[in-house]
Order: sequence, then C-alpha cells, then structure tokens
Amino acid sequence: MSTHATVTRLRVTEIFASVQGEASRAGLPTVFVRLTGCPLRCVWCDTEYAFNGGQTRDLPAILDEIAGHGLHHICVTGGEPLAQKGCLALLTTLCDAGYDVSLETSGALDIAAVDPRVSRIMDLKAPGSGEADKNRWDNLAHLRPGDELKIVIANADDYAWACEQLRAHALAERCPVLFSPVAGELAPADLAEWIVRDRLPVRFQMQLHKVLWADARGK
Repeated sequence: MSTHATVTRLRVTEIFASVQGEASRAGLPTVFVRLTGCPLRCVWCDTEYAFNGGQTRDLPAILDEIAGHGLHHICVTGGEPLAQKGCLALLTTLCDAGYDVSLETSGALDIAAVDPRVSRIMDLKAPGSGEADKNRWDNLAHLRPGDELKIVIANADDYAWACEQLRAHALAERCPVLFSPVAGELAPADLAEWIVRDRLPVRFQMQLHKVLWADARGK
C-alpha cells in the first residue's frame, strides 16, 4: 500500500456502490467515491450537494469502506476531485491495491500528475455550461488512448462548438470522445441524429443512472 495512506485526509461527500452510468464502463458495478468541493458552477450541474459539507476522512478509512463493497471498479468523482491535493494519493493507492480506477474530472485542473494507471474521464465544457472559459486546454496534450473526453451539449450552438473542437484539436485521435445531451434541455434523439447525420467519430451517450433512478443520491 502507498505510504500516502498514513498521512492523507480527504473531504468526502459519499461512498456508494451502483452501476457506472457513463463512458466505456457504463453498466459495470462500481464503487463511487464522491469528493467534496468544486471550483466550477456549470448551469446544468446535478451534484450541487457535493459543493460543500462532506466529512473529512483518513485515507485508510476510505480504503476500508471501498473494500467492504467487494467490487473491482472504482470511480473517483465529485464535485471536482482534483480540487483536493489528496486525490492524487487516493488514486495511486487504489491502483496499488489492484482496482480498476477511473477519475471523472471537469478538465479545469491539471491532469498531468494523475497516476497513468487511472482512466481519466475528462470534460470539455461547452459554452452552454457557463464555464467554457475554465477549460484547461493544455490538458488535451496529456490525454492517452485509455482516457475519454466528454462534451455535454445543451443545444445546437453547443453542438456546433463541439464539432469545431473535434476538428481543430483532432480529439478523436487522442482518445474516445463522448457527446452527451443535457437532461431536460436537449432531446437525446436530436443529438443522436446530428451525430449520425454528420458521421462524427464520437460515441453518443446518455447517463444510465438518470434513466434508472433519476437524480437520486447514492445511485
């Protein structure tokens, strides 16, 4: 186990088992570790309850709770997990323990120091999020084939913007690219039809957990 485990403390909103709702691991039973805090305020955010509060916990206690769920796939999410310095130690320790680890991150913070064994599911914020100016474009150079890039799309303008980024930065050549509709704002069928019409090299996705449980916490 990493020596970080004796010193690292993290603010945790919740730890729970569910099925992964997004990206290539969608449908897999997964333990989610939701860290507290986020420097962004996307207008369509569905986890505002993770902005504040939570409980400060030692890394060994977090690892014990994760182990108690008996699952191989672990997703560290938020909020914005990289806003806490201890997140890097958590990710490395989970990898050292043999878990399959993914990280859900906004793309606003540096991903370069994330353990290379972690699959980074990174957002690129479209204008409709209200936070497009927070995109850290340098992160694109750090993406690897095992990572995934997600763009959440609220309307036709967001879609046009996403298509431009796809071309300008050759995003699909870096890693798999995911286009998602904002729930309640863009009809999923519309986005799917646009992607097929334009023959985009991306994966359409919906949030499986919303289909199953709406916005219930701990699901």
